[in-house]
Amino acid sequence: MITFPIYLDNHATTPVDPQVLDAMLPFFREKYGNPSSRNHTFGWVAEEAVENARRQVAQLINAEPREIIFTSGATESDNLALKGAALARRDRGRHIISVATEHKAVLETCDSLRDQGFDITLAPVGRDGLLDCDLLGRSIRPETILISVMAANNEIGVLQPLTEIGRIARKRGILFHTDAAQAAGRIQIDVESMSIDLLSLSAHKMYGPKGVGALYVRRNPPVQLARLLDGGGQERGLRSGTLNVPGIVGLGKACEVARSLMDDEANRLTLFRDRMKARLLSELNDVFLNGHPNARLPGNLNLAFSYVEGETLLMGLRDVALSSGSACTTASADPSHVLKAIGLSSAMAASSIRFGLGRFTTEEEVEWVTQKVIDVVQQLRAVSPLYQMITAGAMPVPDAWKYPF
Repeated sequence: MITFPIYLDNHATTPVDPQVLDAMLPFFREKYGNPSSRNHTFGWVAEEAVENARRQVAQLINAEPREIIFTSGATESDNLALKGAALARRDRGRHIISVATEHKAVLETCDSLRDQGFDITLAPVGRDGLLDCDLLGRSIRPETILISVMAANNEIGVLQPLTEIGRIARKRGILFHTDAAQAAGRIQIDVESMSIDLLSLSAHKMYGPKGVGALYVRRNPPVQLARLLDGGGQERGLRSGTLNVPGIVGLGKACEVARSLMDDEANRLTLFRDRMKARLLSELNDVFLNGHPNARLPGNLNLAFSYVEGETLLMGLRDVALSSGSACTTASADPSHVLKAIGLSSAMAASSIRFGLGRFTTEEEVEWVTQKVIDVVQQLRAVSPLYQMITAGAMPVPDAWKYPF
């Protein structure tokens, strides 16, 4: 039985897994100590819980527990990674490389660093959203100190070649940071085999609570960061402030659950996603996949529906929680910078919808949404004079509605 509304916006956020909530609840009332209180049982219990969560996060990405720094989320982790590394290494150089399709948490941080005298190169991506590693290598200069490339794109789900990027960075003695907010817990990430020096993640993208995340900071060879917050010296002095114990416990449990379910979950979501894509592309004309067909997150499907405005389509799908772009930029009326970067026109970008399937998505929900999308698109095109004229051959396809193959 389907319960409405149907939630297919799991890239924006995910519901808290019941196992995660159960792990967190005692730390709101019974175990409410401050882990910095070292003189009594309440503090010891809280500290033990924090260190257990640190181990759980580390195990997810094959790191050491002492390499995990707890933060308020991936945005803070990105800021600490980029600003901290840039300020700590500015005597070695002031050039940073990132990618045009990065999350705003990285792009805006790069803008801030540019204002402080750093030189930022934003590498382009191909039509499939992938970074060309040869181009990346050619973009490196003697003064390059940091490369930041997100593991999985939050809009089109494209998975970047982290192992190759890490190899290039390590060979040239450059720090490699990845924003893994969308990837951690959904795909396998190994900071050792991928030569990752800094990695950001967020609990609420993997069925944990909002407002908590972590930054992995490599210790061998050691990565030095300038701290952004001054205070009590928590988290190795890199992130002062009283620790959010319930949130940290939730993050740790979310990582543990994700680690145990990852392979089966990925297989199931890939099956659902591919079925949805096959039906939509076969039963509707002029629908195009945004991003690489295979190198993408298991639950991600981003499609451009020609001759249909995305917001209008979403209104017709009011029983379904979907997105026409990143949840972090919905206040902006501008077309998606990610879709523009892969060559889409403003019209095609505005016609694109992101389907984010998740742990609690059912096969029945996917089938219902697929049919509903087909029905609504057909209805909207039936009353579109532009679509009728184009399909009748009365006018050529305008450039704005041509897909950049």
